[in-house]
Formats: sequence, structure tokens, C-alpha cells
Amino acid sequence: MFGFSEEQIAWFGLTFGVSAFMLYMVFIIIQLARESKAGRFGSFVLFLALGVGLVGFAAKGIIKWFIGGE
Repeated sequence: MFGFSEEQIAWFGLTFGVSAFMLYMVFIIIQLARESKAGRFGSFVLFLALGVGLVGFAAKGIIKWFIGGE
């Protein structure tokens, strides 16, 4: 497709597509905190609870890069 291999397309989708989706999820968390009028502590709890998965996913990629050199 357009001169790219399947591996290149998959790498692009996993790298940039998932990153864009994660940024969109941060936007959703911000909107949720605003619309619910959660305050500072409530917003902190929302970011902590919902953001842990995002941080874990990013950490997995970084750890994999350091260990495997990929």
C-alpha cells in the first residue's frame, strides 16, 4: 500500500496512532473533571485512576526499548 510494507504500516499505527489515542484520552479526562466540577482533589483522583493505565502502557514501551534495543 503506497509503497510501504505491512510492518511499516503496523509500526506507524502502533507508534503514532496509539500515541494520538492516548492524548485524546487525556483530553477526555480533563473534560470529565471540568464537567463534573470535581475540584482539585477530584481532578487529581481522576488523573491518578484513569492515567495509571496510560503511564503503564508508555512505561512498557520504554522498558521494552531499553531491554531489547528495539
